[in-house]
Amino acid sequence: MERVKPAENVAEVLTDDQKRVMKRVLEQEEARREHVVVYLSGAHAYGFPSPDSDLDLKAIHVARTEHLLGFEVPAPTVDRAEIIDGVEIDYTSNELAHALSGILAGNGNFIERVLGRMVPHGSSLLEELRPIVRRSLSRRVHRHYRGFAQNQLRFLEREPTAKKLLYVLRTTLTGIHLLKTGELESDLTRIMDGYGFADAAALVERKRAGERVALEAAQLETWRPRVESLFAALDAARDASILPEEPANEDEVRAWLMTVRRARFT
Repeated sequence: MERVKPAENVAEVLTDDQKRVMKRVLEQEEARREHVVVYLSGAHAYGFPSPDSDLDLKAIHVARTEHLLGFEVPAPTVDRAEIIDGVEIDYTSNELAHALSGILAGNGNFIERVLGRMVPHGSSLLEELRPIVRRSLSRRVHRHYRGFAQNQLRFLEREPTAKKLLYVLRTTLTGIHLLKTGELESDLTRIMDGYGFADAAALVERKRAGERVALEAAQLETWRPRVESLFAALDAARDASILPEEPANEDEVRAWLMTVRRARFT
């Protein structure tokens, strides 16, 4: 099978309707809070979107400092889920301190928002933050990607679809690649060949046809030992990782957050 061509940017993976709805939603949400970054996550970032994939918008915002000092501190997480003109939107934004704490703990969800490729909105703060986050990467990411992959594997057992199998492959391979190289790559189609999974291109093509394309029992059984090998490879990558055991720059992260807070205190 011909190799799947990875997308280079957000514009390549969205329809005109999706672009229009996303623009409207981001304008509305940006009027309510200052975004550091808005990241297009989910299947669009992972390399296998289908026409019925939702827009999984995951953001980091920074609150005004004075709002954090009163009696009514704003919630650190904001969610919005709705269907607009036939386009399903799933928007979540986390306040900067919450996100930075997660990054230091190895939370791949937040790391991907900062270092990922699919960014429809990025501020000057994002450019400052990216090198800081790269320096904060540690073997703690193993716990996140292994746990995420195990959850996806349970979902796969209950509902065998191409999507759920691809989520297991994507999550384990992203974790392996990050631990081995120190580079974040969330697009499965960019790394699967190098780890011996070029034939997953057939699954990608099936998933791109629709969210709920089913897998036959025989197909799942064929993939099962290879999936198990990925969990073993993820554990081995953690033991041999080039990343430190713990973040090496926690003081730098704290100091940068304080600089951002001071600049937003009036």
